[in-house]
Amino acid sequence: MKVSVCLARSSAAVLLVALAVTADAQATKGQNRSWASDNGNGTYSNPLFYDEFSDPDMIRVGSDYYLTGTTMHTMPGLPILHSRDLVNWRIIGYAFDRLDLGPDFRMEDGKNIYGGGIWAPSFRYHNGTFYIFANVNNHGLQVYRATDPRGPWQHNTLQGLHDLSVLFDDDGKIYAVYGSGTLHIVEFNQDVTALLPGTDRVLIERSQGMGEGSHFYKINGKYYILSAIPGAHVPMKCARADKLTGPWEVETISQEESLGIGQGYRPQGRGRTPPFTISPPNLSERLDLDLHQGGIVQTEKGDWWGFAMQDHNSVGRLTSLSPVTWENGWPYFGLPGNLRRTPSIWVKPDTGHVDPISSPYDRSDDFSGPKLGMVWQWNHLPDDTKWSLSERPGYLRLHSLPAEDFWHARNSLTQRAMGPESQATAELDASGMQDGDTAGLALLNLPWAWIGVKHSGNGYTVEEYDFTNGKSATAPLAGPHVWLRVHCNFDTEHSEFSYSADGKTFKPLGDEYISVFQLTTFQGVRFALFHYNSAGHPGGQADFNGFTVYEPRPRGLTKPIPYGKSIAITDMGTGNVLAVAGEKVESTAEANKATAFKVVDRGRGRISLETANGKYVSVLGTGPAGAVIVKSGKPGDAETFQWEDLQRGDTLFLSLATNRYLVAPKTAGVVAADHAGPEPDRKDGSCFTWKAVRP
Repeated sequence: MKVSVCLARSSAAVLLVALAVTADAQATKGQNRSWASDNGNGTYSNPLFYDEFSDPDMIRVGSDYYLTGTTMHTMPGLPILHSRDLVNWRIIGYAFDRLDLGPDFRMEDGKNIYGGGIWAPSFRYHNGTFYIFANVNNHGLQVYRATDPRGPWQHNTLQGLHDLSVLFDDDGKIYAVYGSGTLHIVEFNQDVTALLPGTDRVLIERSQGMGEGSHFYKINGKYYILSAIPGAHVPMKCARADKLTGPWEVETISQEESLGIGQGYRPQGRGRTPPFTISPPNLSERLDLDLHQGGIVQTEKGDWWGFAMQDHNSVGRLTSLSPVTWENGWPYFGLPGNLRRTPSIWVKPDTGHVDPISSPYDRSDDFSGPKLGMVWQWNHLPDDTKWSLSERPGYLRLHSLPAEDFWHARNSLTQRAMGPESQATAELDASGMQDGDTAGLALLNLPWAWIGVKHSGNGYTVEEYDFTNGKSATAPLAGPHVWLRVHCNFDTEHSEFSYSADGKTFKPLGDEYISVFQLTTFQGVRFALFHYNSAGHPGGQADFNGFTVYEPRPRGLTKPIPYGKSIAITDMGTGNVLAVAGEKVESTAEANKATAFKVVDRGRGRISLETANGKYVSVLGTGPAGAVIVKSGKPGDAETFQWEDLQRGDTLFLSLATNRYLVAPKTAGVVAADHAGPEPDRKDGSCFTWKAVRP
């Protein structure tokens, strides 16, 4: 079994691309464009979503695909995303609006569920019913079921099963695999309201190398379990057996795929109070952040695709899509000749459907509707008597409740921050605030930071506060009407706060805030609108007249592929240029010898590199050093490369002959096309920059 890809261009393919581009324009008309994985040319870019979507689980029902993931302490929880092409997704609902299991869920009595809540869901469909199984710390396994994925969902609770995955077997039995390292199996009763006594047993011993985050399948009569070893730099494992009684074999199916991302800023220790000590980024290959904890899904046409998450630094855990290659009965993530490695850009799945280019959520909100947009989630369970969209139509009104600081404030309204770069702006009318009130726009993380308005007997001030060091910066306000803004660059993990009195001219306030990846919230950075009173009693109201998100880089192709242009190509690692010497392609430090390669469109984001004398760069055999040459004739697979954009100014060339990357040597010499994938420092010889030149 394998994913087949057709190279031939046709008028139908061109039409589909044109329709997709038109749909992209229509879908974003009247609103800011948000990250979409679809490149509009028949390819997609990883990640699927450039915001937190952790512990993903996906199912196909007919021609429809559904996806859910971890939401921890935020509510509503367990989002349901829908797609028909596996690339363009839209949210259609949540499994629950509220989950009230005690004062910690309500942030009462000094308690909270940061790092808790609901996590690692298993999504299944059986006999007309959708099921989601997910654990809540100290409160057991939550089971949700519905006949329509848009709801309503019914709910019951069972004993907890760590990182479970459920299988409705073809003999009528219902099993759950769960655990970490040592995997257990247990059987449900037929209505999934209880575990059957005496059925819990060890399925796979720890010594066999399995981890946690299981995804349990039965394929062609065999049982398969995918899991990840706990941690960041981890492989994905797969166990298989003909029978549940074993014997079980274990194989690594995805490994060392970081998509060129290295470890960013990290807090040292487990402190919860400032000052925090922050470790700088470390781009060591040993510390890259691999794809892990995911599963597989089959299209109607029989192709298989994999999905997995990656600890993508402070923006959160991101979900990516991978072609799956079956070899010797194992479902490897990746392509033939380059198993276990996922391309950053690849041809979209052939599902038989072309969806409009879309993002999962509409992120901006003018608060003019009767309900909050589905992008919003409350930080813990809200007090619904203390917020309103109707008390002042067109505004979100937050009544302040007592809290010692932002971290403990109830009724903070959040949404995921967007990478690779995003800017959030909130318009605030603070005229209804009272003494001791603080309201504004925050980055929810640990440590957190915010910009907001404080009200005291002396009037209004605007303040930026960084919990990293406990420092603040303030400025006077002439009146209570203000625009608050934060600009986040998740490539550098630096954010800047600013404010405006007219919504046009913004003044920076405070120092840059450095966001970190942390496991206290088990979430990436979130934008948050908040209002609390630090004097120990309820205060007034803060009215937000709109929230907008602007994303400067909403597509994986950060600049157009230069079809028809001649380019000079430079290795980012050495600064050497690519040149043709005789019949071979080499890397040379002599910039004046750079060859001008004409970029020839081969369809669906693929190109050939043509020299001035009409020859094409070609890859021989498995592409070892010296096997990248130029030759005459009509270009085929050996002369075709998938153009990949790593979104930080670097380009990779994936050979369709080897499914590996063009790579320059560490010193001057001949080029190869046998590199598995980019390293986090982007200096391994596979990452290039280019500029247009005269042929």
